[in-house]
Amino acid sequence: MELISSEKGFELVHKSGNWVLKKDIGFSPVEMLVASIGACGAYVYEKVLTNSQVEFEFEHVEISYERAETKPAKPLSRVEIVFSLHVTEADQGKAERALKLIAKNCPVIQSLDPEIVVVENVIFL
Repeated sequence: MELISSEKGFELVHKSGNWVLKKDIGFSPVEMLVASIGACGAYVYEKVLTNSQVEFEFEHVEISYERAETKPAKPLSRVEIVFSLHVTEADQGKAERALKLIAKNCPVIQSLDPEIVVVENVIFL
């Protein structure tokens, strides 16, 4: 991976077009981290549900975050991932229990400072 400096700010070089990492133009670096946490969590959750033989269909994933405003760099303090998906009523308990496997199988979450709380929830549609 490569970052280049341009008149827009730092850009992450990508073959389909560079991604500007600046809040007012694209996503800020903190937002990119939060998106990575959510995407990794979603991929892991898909895999766990598939391995558990739970039939599902994702509708969407919402990610929210809080920052530690009292710390100098205002690092992340909490990230909440809410998975909205279709699951039969019979498999909803299995799908809820599967949430517990996300954090220990997601390399992005495993790479975070342990002080950052990551909460996973599911909404059945």
